[in-house]
Amino acid sequence: MSNIVHDFTTDIPVWKPYVAPLDLAEASAEQLEALKITPSNTKVSDYVLVLAHDVETLKHRSPLFNAVMYNRGGLSRAEREIGAVGASIVNRCIYCAAVHASRYNQLTKDEDVIAAIFSDGADAEIDPRLKAILTFAVKLSKCPSDANTADMAALVEAGLGKDEILDLILSTSLFGWANRLMHTLGEPITE
Repeated sequence: MSNIVHDFTTDIPVWKPYVAPLDLAEASAEQLEALKITPSNTKVSDYVLVLAHDVETLKHRSPLFNAVMYNRGGLSRAEREIGAVGASIVNRCIYCAAVHASRYNQLTKDEDVIAAIFSDGADAEIDPRLKAILTFAVKLSKCPSDANTADMAALVEAGLGKDEILDLILSTSLFGWANRLMHTLGEPITE
């Protein structure tokens, strides 16, 4: 029996789609072409196989995801994961929060930051730079138009350069969209 996961965790749950994922044996040439580019360039998840039902969107989504989350320069990979975690907490996307919290922990070999974030949210007592990143990601996710020049100044004061701020905006915004899409297409479960 499976149970829906309701609490934030670094144990990545199974994502169970409401819509049947594309069966690769029945995929069109266009779908197979779109599936050649996958998030993280590793495997094709059920989520991506559900998105493959709309091949035109998938052709643009995966390259965009990879460019935002894995490009060189700008914000570090671990800090981009904090942006994704901040958005996922606001949107209560348990699955995305787990995936990106786990990636942060793997990249940094430090579980204390995520433990503090999952315990205290935006009030977490963490390194000032990470706190500024998290605070901004949460604010941007709650209401994008509320992010203002004072928020930009706080990021600069925390040591972020313009390219890092842009990466933070992109990673946070990407998950503002992705979380909402994931919620409508499936749910996180334990098996």
